[in-house]
Amino acid sequence: MSSGPDFEKTPLIPVIAQDAATGDVLMLAYMNAEAYAETLKNQRVCYFSRSRQKLWRKGEESGNVQHLRSLYYDCDADAILVKVEQVGGAACHTGFRSCFYRKIDPKTGAVEEQGERVFDPNVVYGKA
Repeated sequence: MSSGPDFEKTPLIPVIAQDAATGDVLMLAYMNAEAYAETLKNQRVCYFSRSRQKLWRKGEESGNVQHLRSLYYDCDADAILVKVEQVGGAACHTGFRSCFYRKIDPKTGAVEEQGERVFDPNVVYGKA
């Protein structure tokens, strides 16, 4: 029996963040072994930023942190599901509650944005 995600097989493991209360899928990110260990230790979700090549403590700039409520990994030990309490109302850096706010009509291919922005990213990230 495995004791958790296999970071030796896959150094960066995809992580789905899901709202523990509503079941809404909030985002997809990645963890390395260090981010995983920090998440377990602090009960606050930490990811690995592929673009910045460093640990990314969710909400460190925006205040929209994710408190860990439960953690699962799949049968191959190469994917993680975190169920979180999303503080601040938005998981997405664009200001939406979920990163999955674009809906594609499977028949026409038309894209529709769903939901409203919870915050203005230009204000939150100091680019205004």
